[in-house]
Amino acid sequence: QVQLVESGGGLVQPGGSLRLSCTASGRIFYIYAMAWFRQAPGKQRELVADITSGGSTNYADSVKGRFTISTDGAKNTVYLQMNNLNPEDTADYYCNGDIRVGVVDRNVYWGQGTQVTVSS
Repeated sequence: QVQLVESGGGLVQPGGSLRLSCTASGRIFYIYAMAWFRQAPGKQRELVADITSGGSTNYADSVKGRFTISTDGAKNTVYLQMNNLNPEDTADYYCNGDIRVGVVDRNVYWGQGTQVTVSS
């Protein structure tokens, strides 16, 4: 019913920047919140940042001041601007959406992930 597709990952040098995008498509009635998670090899998936429909944001301590989450409601798209990247940011990044897909149906959907590698 709903698909989330990420893009924008890649290889970047320490100190560099990347912008991730995630677009939701399908039978969307309303998006309550969207978020970015990441999972590094051998580690658990962790929340990076989230944003509500009202624009409230929340960040992991490790990315505060470096990453910015934003949305384009008209495009059902969430962005993650990542600046001053360091090797510890290397991970697969996943988009997540809390979405109403019917009169009463509300579910959480995940994208397929995009890889970010920070290395010199």
